[in-house]
Amino acid sequence: DYRTPCVSARLENGGTALDLRYESHKIFAGKPKLAGLPATYFENDEAESLEIVLKDRFSDFRVALAYTVAEEYDAVMRSAKIINNSGGKAVLSSALTLCLDYPDSDYDFIRFEGKLAMERVPERAHLKSGKTVCDSSQGISGHSANPFAIICSPGANEDFGECCGFALIYSGNFAVTGEVDPLGQARVTMGINPAGFSYTLENGEELQLPEAVLSYSAEGFHRMSDNFHRLFRQHLCRGVYKDKRRPILVNSWEAFIYDFDTDKLVKLAEDSAKLGIEMLVVDDGWFGERTDDDRSLGDWYPNEKKLGSTLNELVKRVNEKGLKFGLWMEPEMISENSELYRRHPDWCIHTPGCAPIESRSQLVLDMARSEVVDCIYNQLAALLNEYDITYVKWDMNRNITDNGSASLSADAQGEHAHRYILGVYSLMDRLTKAFPDVLFEGCAGGGGRFDFGILYYMPQIWTS
Repeated sequence: DYRTPCVSARLENGGTALDLRYESHKIFAGKPKLAGLPATYFENDEAESLEIVLKDRFSDFRVALAYTVAEEYDAVMRSAKIINNSGGKAVLSSALTLCLDYPDSDYDFIRFEGKLAMERVPERAHLKSGKTVCDSSQGISGHSANPFAIICSPGANEDFGECCGFALIYSGNFAVTGEVDPLGQARVTMGINPAGFSYTLENGEELQLPEAVLSYSAEGFHRMSDNFHRLFRQHLCRGVYKDKRRPILVNSWEAFIYDFDTDKLVKLAEDSAKLGIEMLVVDDGWFGERTDDDRSLGDWYPNEKKLGSTLNELVKRVNEKGLKFGLWMEPEMISENSELYRRHPDWCIHTPGCAPIESRSQLVLDMARSEVVDCIYNQLAALLNEYDITYVKWDMNRNITDNGSASLSADAQGEHAHRYILGVYSLMDRLTKAFPDVLFEGCAGGGGRFDFGILYYMPQIWTS
């Protein structure tokens, strides 16, 4: 079998051959959480789970496969955990979550690609010899790809035909591949993108991989789509806004860009209230010394000189007009012209030995570092504790171009892209738990991170 395997590793002795065989299994009610990662959730009486442990014939290197069946949704959830008990370190070069084999290859492969302001455009082609790949190496799921794909019968449409959808609950670099071998057998793999990926597990260490969700329909795409919608609404989204009507809002960006103060914003709120609008969101420009896009990302405190008032006074006056109050933030970013960068210039992502690459006059904070996550959490928590903010628009406006960290050794740089996403998830998890009544909305230059991992933390995503 020369097709792509899910797991590739180099063990301490230099060997790269893994012969993973069944060792044990167990079946239990409910579904366990995935350490550090978003995933679907079920109570004990809602689903059953199966764990299968595979062991390498020549070492104690193991992979634990977890399956949860949700019969009501025609869905199966699969995740994997890599366990290195080989006696030495194991260097992973591939760690995919999903592997599904078909005995033939007479199928269409549908992926969703695009660009800024035109994301998730379906691309449909018949599987052919070799590989058909949809992937991202941008540090986020991205505008140009989406961690979702469909295998279907050639004649399948919205209402007719067999199809199976594959969704990866992950917001970082990913790859989903349809592969056909010389015997006409098809394989679908999905998971963390192997390109640029390398992850070292010392003896006794584990790596939890993200979850993939499969849903089958014999009645075309509509039934499959409905399965995913119901499943993710009920068993992925969380919090008070999971089933709650969202407020109608107006955003200050289209009205003023950066040119606003308290009086202008209050007048906008007053005019908006007459139209039945329920919330004013103050977009970019309210913080630090932010008067243009060249400064102050990372300095998350109110610019009272620009506002002409305290933030409390602005919120109070907006509330008096009958509107709730929200703020735009870009927590993962930092400007070189900022107090935070002047204190911690090594906190930005950059290739070791090279100057960091600016895009949109901004750099990306190294969320793989716990001290960076703590700093941003403390700034945002102070804002949400002090002011009556009921909505946060969480933006992420540039991709990661020069992946690397000053905190990681040379051998560990290939771990950074995954560690970054784990840090982002940690920050989102802490904030959404500490402020459960705040509506958090995900955004990445519009729909650049419109994925299922974000929906676990934020039940609303802005599109282009």
